[in-house]
Amino acid sequence: MAKGNSQDKGNASQRFMRATGKLRAIFGPANRSSLVHDMTEENRRLLAQREAESRQWETVTRPDGSTYVLPRNPDDKSLR
Repeated sequence: MAKGNSQDKGNASQRFMRATGKLRAIFGPANRSSLVHDMTEENRRLLAQREAESRQWETVTRPDGSTYVLPRNPDDKSLR
């Protein structure tokens, strides 16, 4: 007896991987690492630095809906 069609084609992820094989050859494989992990000390320091940098700027919205960024303290030249 022949196997069923569902076994010949594989599951949805296998069919997707076959269909995108040429694209993956160009763009590289998908990242399969877990998104759930503890932050390293280096990442915590980097995050704190980025948050400090972002607090130095203020986003202003114009009446037409466009936005631009201004320094909160124009005299502070530490990150510019």
